[in-house]
Formats: sequence, structure tokens, C-alpha cells
Amino acid sequence: MLAEKIKTLLSCVVAALSVSACSTPCGSPGALCAPIETVTSPPPRVTAPPERKPPPPPEESAQVETFAVAMPGTVPEGQDAAAVPGQTVRIGLMLPLRSEALGRAADAVRAGFMAAWERDRAGFEVTVVETGDAAGEILSTYQSTLAQQDIIVGPLARSAVTALAASPAVTKPTIALNHPEDRDGTALPPQMLSIGLSIEDEARQVAEWAAREHPGANVMILSGSAAWQDRIAKAFAAHASQVGMATKTLELTALNGYLSDGEMVALRARLAEQPVDLLFAALDADQARQLRVALSAPPLGDIPVYGTSSLNSGRVSLYQGAELDGVKLLDLPWQIQRDSPTVASYPQPAPRDEERLTADMERLYALGIDAFRVAREIALRPGQPIALDGVTGQLSIDFGNGPARMKRVEPTAIYRNGVPVPVTAPLTTP
Repeated sequence: MLAEKIKTLLSCVVAALSVSACSTPCGSPGALCAPIETVTSPPPRVTAPPERKPPPPPEESAQVETFAVAMPGTVPEGQDAAAVPGQTVRIGLMLPLRSEALGRAADAVRAGFMAAWERDRAGFEVTVVETGDAAGEILSTYQSTLAQQDIIVGPLARSAVTALAASPAVTKPTIALNHPEDRDGTALPPQMLSIGLSIEDEARQVAEWAAREHPGANVMILSGSAAWQDRIAKAFAAHASQVGMATKTLELTALNGYLSDGEMVALRARLAEQPVDLLFAALDADQARQLRVALSAPPLGDIPVYGTSSLNSGRVSLYQGAELDGVKLLDLPWQIQRDSPTVASYPQPAPRDEERLTADMERLYALGIDAFRVAREIALRPGQPIALDGVTGQLSIDFGNGPARMKRVEPTAIYRNGVPVPVTAPLTTP
């Protein structure tokens, strides 16, 4: 026993000369004393093990729903695109707002378009794309806009519409705001629809109206020398012959917009010698008023007079005499049916300055309203016929089934108490 105790004591003395790490006191049962490093060795570099992050939870699959914009031919027949939840149709409104010549007209269209969008904006996003009036710039802008938009509304200038119609760029629904320069000789791409206001279309509709009321009539067409007046006169003459009326045209001289007194005297004499059944006035409102004054004496004052919307100067005119009473014309519902539910549902345009809006600017504002409504209908009911009670007329549209077609029927009106009113309206006194 003594020998074992001495042996153990010697072991502890030897261990004391070294640095030891023990989990239990030396000499205790089960002690695991063992030297780690001598005091002359440098301390070990202890590196903490990298913190192990807990494994991420299983990642859920992302739920992404993509709704293709319903364009002609992409929605099964009979399915309303509006029934697809979450759909947003992107419309690019491309207008020559930077153009010195067309900027004011473009602004009127923009204002009407945005007013209609504000009323029915759900599911539609509108981006206004500004351009100048150069055809080349408009073409390049159109091509760059296609990638971001689903429907393009524009351009506005006839030359730009002509250039775009002749290019291969039209691959998405495009609603042109004017007609090409050679309308009869220019075939529009299948994805292009023109909804521009047309004085030629008005003249043809007036010819049909006059032929219904005066079958086989002998008509004298009175025109000024302006280019637009020549276009109206020629369109009426060509269609009048197709509906059984005989025509002859007399171009009147206008100095600063006023007809020559001498020519008015000569016209009276000619009509007295060569009576006609009716007159078609390819004139403006002031010239038509002069004509009526010159022909006021019976029997010339009894000759029916027809015309287009050019005979209505709108609310900008502060002169409302009885000289034009009885004159028949066409114009947009926006101008002559202001109390109709459709027209009354949209705000009236506000002028940009102190001047009152001209009738032409108001008509362009109305065109902007119908442009959005047509784009909306094309998106919601692709490939289906569209019948729209528009503020520019009754619109019948076929889009997405071959060449696009649109017909606009404008309401007929008659001057009463100095104001054009729908022909069906009862006679009232001021």
C-alpha cells in the first residue's frame, strides 16, 4: 500500500511540471489528466467554427398569373375578354402634340380621349405619346411604341396615316384618327381602322338625304374656292349622280371669306332663268348666311338648301339670326344633341386660353371620346361587330375579320331660330 501511494505521489509531481486539463481533480477516481501543451509553446489559434445557418424552409412555388391581352383572334369565340380577371389593356395615344400646325387639334383629341378614359378606366392603361408632324418621325415612334402597348390610337395627320398604311409596321390593332390622302386608292392593313371625321362622308350622306326628300332633283352645288370646299362639292356631286339626281357646280369668289356682291346678283338672275329643285352649299356658316340673304326674296327664298357640318359654326358664334332658318345640314350628336344621355355623360371641353373653342375643336374633342370607346370595344369584344351610340354619330364597326370597316351616320338637323336642332325636335320659340 505504501509503495502504491509513493508511486501515485511521484506521478502528480511530474504532472505539476506541465499544464494539464482535467475534467476531474487529480487523483480522483476516473481522472483523465494529460498534458496539452508546454508553457513554452505559442498559444494555439482557436478558430470558431462558422456559424451554420438553419436550413431555409422549403420554398413555395411562386404564384404568377399572366393574362394575355385579348386581341382579335386570341379569345375563343363567344368569350368576352372582360371576363378575364386582372386583365389590363395598354393603349398608346400617339398625337402630334409638338406640332406647331396640329398641336391645338391634337390637344383637343387628347382631352376628349382622357375624359372618356376617366369615365371607363377600369382595366385600361393609357400612355400619351407625343410626336411632331413629320411622317418619318411618326413611323419610328410608332414602331418603338408597339412593344409597350397593346392598342395604338393615332396618328392624326392624313400624311402620317398614309405613310403608316403603306408600311409593314402595323402588327397590332391601330385606330387611325384620320383617313389616308388617297382614301379610295389606299388599302389599309387588316389591323388598322380609320375613324376620322370626314367631310366627304358627310357630303355623301347629305346627297342620300336630299334624294329621299327630292327624288330625281336638279341640284345646283355652290362652292367656295377653298380646298375643303372643293372636296365637299366633288363628293356630293359624285354621290348625287349615283342616287338619281342631276347636278351642276358653280364656284363662287370669296374675298376674306365674304362672297362677292356682284356674283350674288348674277346668281339670282341665273336661278330665275334656270330654276333648280334644291341648292347644296359647300360653304361655311357666314357664307351660307350671305347666300340666304341674297336669295331671300320669293320665289328664290323657297329653294331648299342643304349642307354639311361646315354650316354650323357652333357656340363660338355670337350671332344667331334667322337668316339660316330652314337650312338643312348634318352634324355630330356632340353639336346638335347635347341633351342626349350619351353626350351629357361626358364633360364639356375647357379651352386652354381665353378664347372659346371653335366648332372644329369641339368636334375633335368628341372624336377623342369615341376613339377611346372604340378601342375599348375592340379590346373587350375582339372580332365581334361593334354598334356604338357615339358622340360623333352612330358607329358600325367590323374589326378583326379581314379588312376593317366603319360607317358613321350623323343626325340630320335644321336651323330654327338661328340654331341647328335635330329635325325630329318640335318647333320651339326662343
